[in-house]
Amino acid sequence: MPRGAGGAWWVYLARCGDGTLYCGIARDVRARIAAHGSGKGARYTRGRGPILLLSAHRCRDQGTALRIERAIKGLSRSEKLEAASDPRRWAAIARAARERGNRGR
Repeated sequence: MPRGAGGAWWVYLARCGDGTLYCGIARDVRARIAAHGSGKGARYTRGRGPILLLSAHRCRDQGTALRIERAIKGLSRSEKLEAASDPRRWAAIARAARERGNRGR
């Protein structure tokens, strides 16, 4: 499971015990998933354990991670599952999110 090496940020997608999906960002995904599982993570995941990590992708910085997280959260459930299982789909979403962020500079 990914850990934040050198301050790297990660975007992750997890499946909750009730079948719902949760997308978040973290520097240490292992610790964040453990926090979710123990009820100390995001309010949404409390009481929805166990939490299963589906996918995690490293980002160049926190701003990029936040833009990709927002893009993933805007997808339908089936699109999120597709992105989690298809690295090319995830990369396309990430590329589009980065380009949107670069336009504002």
